Amino acid sequence: MSINISKGNMYDFVTHTWNTVKGKCYHDCSYCYMKRWGKQNPVRFDEKELKIDLGKDNYIFVGSSCDMFGEDISEEWIIKTLKHCEQADNKYLFQTKNPHRFMDYVHTCVISDKSVLCTTIESNRWYPDIMRQAPKPENRAKWMSEIDCIDKYVTIEPILDFDIVEMVKLIEQCNPVQVNIGADSGNNNLPEPSSEEVKHLIEEISAFTKVKQKKNLARLLK
Repeated sequence: MSINISKGNMYDFVTHTWNTVKGKCYHDCSYCYMKRWGKQNPVRFDEKELKIDLGKDNYIFVGSSCDMFGEDISEEWIIKTLKHCEQADNKYLFQTKNPHRFMDYVHTCVISDKSVLCTTIESNRWYPDIMRQAPKPENRAKWMSEIDCIDKYVTIEPILDFDIVEMVKLIEQCNPVQVNIGADSGNNNLPEPSSEEVKHLIEEISAFTKVKQKKNLARLLK
């Protein structure tokens, strides 16, 4: 079995994706791209993925299709995944909307030495019909602020309508080395900011960290 090459609307700095945890994500966000394939199976751990050679010098997004740090994911599944990552000399991106669970693993080899930890903050506002069971954005930022000595990213995707002062404070609180910004690519009819608001946000965030604009953001910048 071979590792999946990154394609589609993925980060342009990621070379591959790898998913040991599969099935319906606990957070159930309304815009999740996995929903375009219809009804999802219950969450499960795919042991066959542990037979995959992760290669060398890759940048692998681990858990790109289901939040591996959701509250319903067992510690055993997470540890099995991290131990397999440790065996290969790659860089790993771990992204979650539940970053308080990162704290249980920040002293493992693969996370301390080979990883970037990322959380999603679509907006400073709470949209219950969109974010559903995901933790509130202010909690995600608080938990990320408690992690140090490891590179951290914040991803604002799909970017939702926000309040500029509060939004910038949340992002800065995370102390990220990079912020990735992208728009909805799934025609989910989400509440979105104007072009001027997005440009203002980029300008404010660029004052304290690196900003990467995903290709799908171009639609909102016209």
